[in-house]
Formats: sequence, C-alpha cells, structure tokens
Amino acid sequence: MKRIIKTTLATMVSLAIPALAHAQSSVTLYGVIDEGITYVSNAGGSHLVKMDDSSLLADRWGLKGREDLGGGLAAIFALESGFSVNNGALYGSEFGRQAWVGLDSRYGKLTMGRQYDFSRDYMSPYGTDGWWLSGYGVHQGALDREVFGRFNNSVRYESNDIRGFQFGGMYSFSNAAGNFHDGSGWSVGARYANSPFSAAVTYTYQAKPTIDPYELLGVKTLMGQTTVTYAGDATTDPYTGSTFDLQSIGTFGVGAQYKFGPATVIGNFTDTVLKGIGATAGHSPSLLVYEIGALYRLTPFWTIGASYQHSKLEANAWNEYAAAVDFTISKRTWMYLTADYLRASGGVDPVIGASFTPSRSSSQLLTRLALVHEF
Repeated sequence: MKRIIKTTLATMVSLAIPALAHAQSSVTLYGVIDEGITYVSNAGGSHLVKMDDSSLLADRWGLKGREDLGGGLAAIFALESGFSVNNGALYGSEFGRQAWVGLDSRYGKLTMGRQYDFSRDYMSPYGTDGWWLSGYGVHQGALDREVFGRFNNSVRYESNDIRGFQFGGMYSFSNAAGNFHDGSGWSVGARYANSPFSAAVTYTYQAKPTIDPYELLGVKTLMGQTTVTYAGDATTDPYTGSTFDLQSIGTFGVGAQYKFGPATVIGNFTDTVLKGIGATAGHSPSLLVYEIGALYRLTPFWTIGASYQHSKLEANAWNEYAAAVDFTISKRTWMYLTADYLRASGGVDPVIGASFTPSRSSSQLLTRLALVHEF
C-alpha cells in the first residue's frame, strides 16, 4: 500500500514539474532621470533660469511583468510613476503614467487600465519631442496628444506585428452613472515599419474636454471669446486665464520616417478640430501642425538634429525652430544641449511646449543643458 502511495505521489510530481517549468514569469524594474538647467527668454515678462527635470524624457520609475500561461498565452502588466528628481514629489497620481493589466496571445494584446492612446504611441516617433531632439518641442498646446496622450478606464487592443504592419483601437469609459458619453474617448491607429522606412496614421477623439487656451497656446481669443484678462499692464502684470468646455476634440495624425545611413528624416502632420459648446457652439476651428526634421549621427558618441514646425489656428500662426546636440557617455547615460525658438503672429503670447508662463512678446527662446540616466 505504501509503495502504491509513493508511486502515485512520484507520478503526480513528475507530471507537475513540466507544467511549473513552463509557467515562467518575470518582473522588470526600470526608470529614467532627466535633470538640467533651462533658460527662458520671456516667461510672463521676465527672464527665467531654473533647475528643470523631466524635459526630454520624463522622470519615472516603473514595473512591467509577464507570466507565461501556456498555449501561447501570457498575462502582462505595467505600473509606471512619474516624479520630480528636484524635490522627490510625484507628478500627479502614484501610477499616473501607466497602470494596466492584460493578456498577450498570438492574436494580439488586450489590456485594461490607464494607457497611452495611439496618437501618442504611433505618432510620437515622428515628432521633435518623441524623437529625443527637444523636450519642449511638443506641438502647440500638446492638444494632438503626441506626447501626453493617455486614457483612464480604457480597454485597448493591439495586433501583433504582421510583416512590419500593426494596428489597434481603444475605448475609454466615462464611468459616470447615466452619462456614458461625456468624458469618454477612443483612439485608433495603424503603422508600418520596414527599414529604412516607417509610417503611421492615427485618430483620437475626446468627448467633453476642458482646456485653458491661453495657458496652452497663448491665444487671447478663441471662437470669438476672450481667453485671458490682465491685472494691469499686459506686458508684465499677472493674468487670469479662462477655461473652455468643449463638445469634443478630434485629432487626425500622419507621420513618416526614412533613414539614409547615419541620417534620419521625419515628417509629421496633425489636424486637431476643437468643437465648441454653449457660448462657442457652432465653432469648429482646426489646429494644423506641419513638422519636418533631421537627425545625423556624427560618431557613435555625437548626434546632432534640427526641426521646424508651422502651426495655424483661426487667424493665428506659429513658427518654431529646434536644434540639439547629444553626447553619449555610456549605454545608459548621456547629455544633451538643446535650443528652441518660437515666434507667433500678433495677438498671441507664445509658449513653448505648453511648459512655461506665456511670453509677453511675440517670441520665446529657451536653451537647456541636461544629463539623462536610464536604469
């Protein structure tokens, strides 16, 4: 009897061992620190010199994991937190950058939580900011979501790579009782990569968003409404911006990249339609952004780059120029020197990257020297 029991137990263990060995899992800790000094020529009427972090790459740490469930199926997750290395404080929520869980299979990935949309994921490689050229080179107001595009309460599907082609879609729930639409959003995208060429096309929709046009764009009027009031002198005194509730924001984007040996050229176009509501009902202006850029690797250690953006919204126009030099110290550590110059038409207080107090002149210039370490 004892021999039978021992034989049975041995058989069960031997059968279980292959299954346990197959169900492998891994968790990776990673992060980035970007710290430097930034000079701005005119921020609210004065020069600004500041210790500034999270410019080209946002300071962050995160965990990502994968568990093999067998049969080509795996459980996956990501938790990513943004912080300031200057004071150690969190940027927003504890895991405000990413927080999702899902399944990965031969049919693609299905994930749920707080996630990047396809405007950010698929279009950022074709823009100045996402291209590691200038941390402040985001398109005007960052309204086209190429850098900051995330959705809460979202379900996202993305296909596997099919001979260089990928596609996907996602939906963000409002999570509001009795109001399924307001506060919701959705995003779709497709991309193709076959060296030396790659390209992407996306569309992202947000229902009932709220924006501050002056803080983001420096415009003094939008859709026939005043966006800012000054305490006194409009060239130096404090101001109060007005928030605008919109019916929707919809962004179409297309970008491409081509590599010529050590050189890479990009092109990027976005059309962001702001649909008014209430006092702005009937207005649907488009923010159009055209961008071109080039990157050249001089040596394994030195890289230079430059880009140009032209933007239009109603009667307003912006022209932005960016240039950068990167020096690689090691596989995980490098330095960069960048400069951005933005000039706007009359009636606009320009603000580079929606990152500073708008200038009280027709232009804004910044330079930055920084160190980046990745782990």
